[in-house]
Amino acid sequence: MKNCYVISTVQHKPIEINSNPIRNTTNTVKKVLILYYSQSGQLQNVLDNILMPMRQDSNISCDYKQIKPKTSFPYPWKFYDFFDVFPESVYLNGCEVEAIDCQKKYDLIILGYTVWFLSPSLPITGFLQSPQAKKIFKGKPVITVNACRDMWLTAQEKMKSLLENVGAHLIDNVVLTDQGKSIHSFITTPRWMLTGKKDAFWLFPKAGVAENEIEEASRFGERICTALANDLEKKKEPLLKNLGAVNVVGKLIATERIAHRSFLIWCKLIKKAGPPKSRGRKVVITIYAFFLLALVLTIVPVNIIIRKLLYPFRKKQITKAINYYEAPSGK
Repeated sequence: MKNCYVISTVQHKPIEINSNPIRNTTNTVKKVLILYYSQSGQLQNVLDNILMPMRQDSNISCDYKQIKPKTSFPYPWKFYDFFDVFPESVYLNGCEVEAIDCQKKYDLIILGYTVWFLSPSLPITGFLQSPQAKKIFKGKPVITVNACRDMWLTAQEKMKSLLENVGAHLIDNVVLTDQGKSIHSFITTPRWMLTGKKDAFWLFPKAGVAENEIEEASRFGERICTALANDLEKKKEPLLKNLGAVNVVGKLIATERIAHRSFLIWCKLIKKAGPPKSRGRKVVITIYAFFLLALVLTIVPVNIIIRKLLYPFRKKQITKAINYYEAPSGK
């Protein structure tokens, strides 16, 4: 449900502004709204580090709001509860959420979300589909922040659509992904979600985003402070370029597309089997779980080998796709 690498060895360039920048000389305090939904607390930790420089800036006022579903989701998850949200997540059937108490007009919105089955989590989807969302987001510049596995491209494409529907302007995207290789997170992430355990075990690394990556997220807050002081958010252009905000793993693009097509088929079957928590749905979920296990043990390793063999012949096409998915904050 979660992941993208931010490489700490990259030399991050300072924000490019005029030699005689127009400073915020009106003493107007910039208002920033931070919305998020986090189960494990990892995403909240990422946002805390981004916000650290902003909270220390007297010219910035931050409103930190958690999106709350009317019916809470368990954490750690139980097996059938975990897969029971699979169809609704993939088809963007958002859940009902509580209204957010915010009456201000904001200069910038930061939206933190995690990925459920290659889609934004149900509470985030539900909020963005609510009548209140259009009032809050319409015409506003938005920065999305994601902490997840390294397969997040489809979720961000869906997020773009959701933001467009409420009239928002996506200006930046920050993605921090789980430590370890993709094949590792096939095991470590479900273990974390189903048991709450994220420690390293056997040959597998610790689940989740590395602590140093989370701490280094403060650089995004520093850049945002500079940008707000110079009214750059009003241009509705990227603020976080050259900071390693996002890194697309090109070899996973085709894999994610195939996985999403498979998800659409299975989700349709699960929905036809019955409503959430029904016996019929549990039967199909059980079949799907065995199918998924067989897939991980057989097709996935073969696919990794095939990807490596074909990469040199598809490099130009993959590079073009990487540039698209890394926008707006990538290289």
